[in-house]
Amino acid sequence: MPPASPELISPRSPRVSAARRLARRNFRGKERLFLAEGPQAVREAAAYGGDTLVELFATVEAAERYADLVAEARTAGARVHLADEQVIADISTTVTPQGIVGVCRFVDTPFEEILAARPKLVAVLAHVRDPGNAGTVLRCADAAGAEAVVLTDASVDLYNPKAVRASVGSLFHLPVAVGVPVERAVAGLKDAGVRILAADGAGEDDLDDELDKGTMGGPTAWVFGNEAWGLPEETRALADAVVRVPIHGKAESLNLATAAAVCLYASARAQRASAGCRSVTGS
Repeated sequence: MPPASPELISPRSPRVSAARRLARRNFRGKERLFLAEGPQAVREAAAYGGDTLVELFATVEAAERYADLVAEARTAGARVHLADEQVIADISTTVTPQGIVGVCRFVDTPFEEILAARPKLVAVLAHVRDPGNAGTVLRCADAAGAEAVVLTDASVDLYNPKAVRASVGSLFHLPVAVGVPVERAVAGLKDAGVRILAADGAGEDDLDDELDKGTMGGPTAWVFGNEAWGLPEETRALADAVVRVPIHGKAESLNLATAAAVCLYASARAQRASAGCRSVTGS
């Protein structure tokens, strides 16, 4: 059998043009579609269920390398297009495309549904503007066992291609609410019995002290702020406590994603300890 040939060889193809426009936020919002690049993200989209994965663009080489993924995409109902390498490069937003790009439907969850589930651990991105940081915090929340993530209306678009890539598939693993005003997010979580902790390098309370006091075993939402200037005073005032991660060495500070990982894992450990488990990974 002769080798397969790409069916899409022109960047001006209507299908390619439609996918390329999804790199822009206004088109994503209008179509309620976004791009998922790379085999891991596409695999998670296909496994998400329903008709989340709408289309799959792949080079002939990538389609052969990830033949199982192409089969999963077809089983999920996605239209599969073999495309020229230049076409994939035209759709992709990365410098070195991996040869496979999916078009997916939005997967965010209404905030009311998150509250109704009575979550025990939540990450609230209150003023996070960098998409790479947003995606990485989402991945950290997923890894720590958080049950939801909330992006406020002051934060970056969840479906920014860089945020999607940085989440490494975690976008499809846990409920994420978007566009929620921070005041509404905090009030709703408090009404659901969740304690609100604002993470800030100038916080009055020390994370180690919070752990020693045994106050972190209950339902908790961590509020994370802007990468450069942290949380504004009016947001800090909404929290039950403003907590800093202690710096034991000479580093000036921690970046947002690292601080978020420390805070979320501290809560995850405390919650599992109160439930009779020794650690996040232990049994």
